Amino acid sequence: MFELLLILLLIYTLFPVIRHRQIASARFRAIRRLELSRKSRAITLIHRQETLSFLGIPFRSYIDIDDSEQILRAIRLTPDDMPIDLVLHTPGGLVLASEQIAEALNKHPAKVTVFVPHYAMSGGTMISLAADEIVMDENAVLGPVDPQLGRFPAASIIEVTKIKKADEISDNTLIMADIAKKAIRQVRNFVKQLLTPRMGEAKALEVAELLSGGHWTHDYPLGGKELKQLGLAVRFGLPREIYELMELYRQNPSRRPTVQYIPLPYQSNRRNNS
Repeated sequence: MFELLLILLLIYTLFPVIRHRQIASARFRAIRRLELSRKSRAITLIHRQETLSFLGIPFRSYIDIDDSEQILRAIRLTPDDMPIDLVLHTPGGLVLASEQIAEALNKHPAKVTVFVPHYAMSGGTMISLAADEIVMDENAVLGPVDPQLGRFPAASIIEVTKIKKADEISDNTLIMADIAKKAIRQVRNFVKQLLTPRMGEAKALEVAELLSGGHWTHDYPLGGKELKQLGLAVRFGLPREIYELMELYRQNPSRRPTVQYIPLPYQSNRRNNS
């Protein structure tokens, strides 16, 4: 009985590792299919909640320095005349890492295309602004890039200093407001720098101010039509390979599913009745 329990424990421990390697291999094959179909270097920046180890502990990930190091390395390994396709699915992350990635993409001589199958918020939007073209699903969204200081938007901290008198505000809040002004100015100038070659300095400044100035909540969804009105190079119609790739980045499977359906494409009612 003890040996049986030991074998079962070993299988229970090793199965997630084997499954993880199978999924990783399938992802590499899907990325390669995308590269061959588009004759490009394909890079993914996909943050989803996944299960690690046999304990099944989920964690959420964001754009960090490790991400920027890996993407910068991939860009360095790409010839100057080869296009880059970046698949983005992220809630955002560190401004430093996002700016590094955006700057490296902006400097790449060949065409850079960002694909957004679902959402690329905050730092993901900043990276998208560095692309020559943003290709989105019709229901996908980007978001504002206004800086956040801890739990609060930088613009809201500044707003407090406009409502209250200086002697009614704590020193800590005044210091945060000073930092907030610098943060907004830095992000606005960076976004303007990214957009100026594509839409001119005046329009780039207008868009940069709108995206970084705290005019919306940080999680406000900007759809493709709204982004087009801002003058961004957005089009709809993701390649089939992108959807196939995203199927390999499912959410934590250990939880009870909250969405279920038969995963098959249906024909129209007219054809079914015939």
